[in-house]
Amino acid sequence: MTKINTVLGSIEVEELGFTLMHEHIFNANWAMRSVFGNWVDKEAGINKAVGHLKAARDLGVTSLLDATPINLGRDVHILKEVSERSEVHVIAATGLYYNHEPWMTNWEIDRLVDVLLQDIVQGIQGTNGKAGVIKCATDTDGVTPENEKLLRVAARLHLASGIPITTHTDVNEKTGLGQIEIFEDEGVDLNHVIIGHSGDSEDLGYLEDMLNKNVTIGMDRFGLDMMLETEKRVSVISELCARGWAEQMVLSHDACCVMDWFPADTFAMMSSQIAPNWNFSFVPGQVIGLLQEAGISEDQIRAMTHGNPARCLLPSK
Repeated sequence: MTKINTVLGSIEVEELGFTLMHEHIFNANWAMRSVFGNWVDKEAGINKAVGHLKAARDLGVTSLLDATPINLGRDVHILKEVSERSEVHVIAATGLYYNHEPWMTNWEIDRLVDVLLQDIVQGIQGTNGKAGVIKCATDTDGVTPENEKLLRVAARLHLASGIPITTHTDVNEKTGLGQIEIFEDEGVDLNHVIIGHSGDSEDLGYLEDMLNKNVTIGMDRFGLDMMLETEKRVSVISELCARGWAEQMVLSHDACCVMDWFPADTFAMMSSQIAPNWNFSFVPGQVIGLLQEAGISEDQIRAMTHGNPARCLLPSK
């Protein structure tokens, strides 16, 4: 199979080009925004996302992986409009975030897989847009029994569909290793796994422990300097490239255009004052130059921005 699922239909893998591998266009709770019309400003959010994606496109970005699963507020109709207006390919995610909800306890793993498989096979929310990646997550609590169940859902969904897995992790708890252990137990080919937010870490031992398992690691929070400064992120990537790992890293920001984890005015203040570079343009507009200054070769940069995303997103069957 040489095609990648996007929200506007499938594309050839060669069409991906420069791909940001972990972003969020619209992250807002379905129940709250369905009941309260002023929970988020949908139209303003769409316009903001279109503007940000157009700016990234002008800097060479042609594709973006939106890593927003269903229970973080994924809305394929919004993603379709943003993709159409910005002329950037958007890859949507199926799967489930780490937050535990009551119904998760009583649904068996394989029954959840059957439900989620519809996003990949039939299309999302009645559209021709199909999920191109499976999202799962492990946070500061580590791989709890509830979290293990969700990781196994992602693993079996991958085995049933061939669609790759991308994850959210906490580097302080080294949760990427716990995720890998579950995926190995389920028989996942780790070449089709991206361990997200690995770029928050300066622990080369931890990063190489994962890389030695043949996963790809997401250096994907550029702009969030409160977690790790840009210079340190670049230094880690430079050292890993020097050690021969350029073929197993991808770049991104984990940026959000709309995010309801904070009231809108608070989120706007954070985005503009605390993390002014946390947007889709920072990597193509500034980070690439910093990587070049650090001595990373053009071939290595192209691998991280073009070749590795294409390899990772290509379904295994």
